[in-house]
Amino acid sequence: MPQNEHIEEHIKRHGRRLDYEERKRKREARSAHKASQYAQKVHGLKAKLLNKKRHAEKIQMKKTIKQHEEKNAKQKSADAIPEGAVPTYLLDREGEDRAKILSNMVKQKRKEKAGKWSVPLPTVRGMAEDEMFKVVKTGKHKTKQWKRLVTKATFVGEGFTRKPPKYERFVRPMGLRYKKAHVTHPELKATFCLPIIGVKKNPQSPLYTQLGVITKGTVLEVNVSELGLVTTGGKVVWGKYAQVTNNPENDGCINAVLLV
Repeated sequence: MPQNEHIEEHIKRHGRRLDYEERKRKREARSAHKASQYAQKVHGLKAKLLNKKRHAEKIQMKKTIKQHEEKNAKQKSADAIPEGAVPTYLLDREGEDRAKILSNMVKQKRKEKAGKWSVPLPTVRGMAEDEMFKVVKTGKHKTKQWKRLVTKATFVGEGFTRKPPKYERFVRPMGLRYKKAHVTHPELKATFCLPIIGVKKNPQSPLYTQLGVITKGTVLEVNVSELGLVTTGGKVVWGKYAQVTNNPENDGCINAVLLV
């Protein structure tokens, strides 16, 4: 057992306090008031960060509520309209079917989370944190060591703005930021220089995915609209996944293979 799990071990052996549940309930009941007090008191940059966080939470909450409302929504399906004469008691039933929007979305998210794609590179070499990050010493006497400099290629969004130096923990150098990738289409046997939309999954760690770090084996989302690919329904495909096949920090460019 790891050394730092002594609290969990104690709970397993001796259980919790008798009033644990009651204290937990009260703490949760107080949390809204505490958050309100903090929101009224805070100002400056911390207020901005808090408002941004709350804004994102509210949007997510509204989306979830809307999805739950749509879960059992009845939708008219055009293909289910019967041909010919219909009895009067069936006239108002225009082939309705229940939209399982939420369940389908959950299944899709689960599939994406599992990251089940048939990829050119199924396994990659693991990377230590020392290889990925360089410790940056800060402070007057260079004693603080909480900052990290990313030593690998990265992707940041279009409207990205760096945090103030006081709050920026992970520094992504400008020289290692990429906007385009050389993507090879395996069936067409042709390579295209396509804009990167985002980093879908870095196999090394979820943290690297969040930071947009691009290493060998990373799955990127690229803009394939200029290739003119279309779906079976005739719609133009806009974004598609591609896996990085080289080490971008060594080569100075990103080479990837489109997942078709």
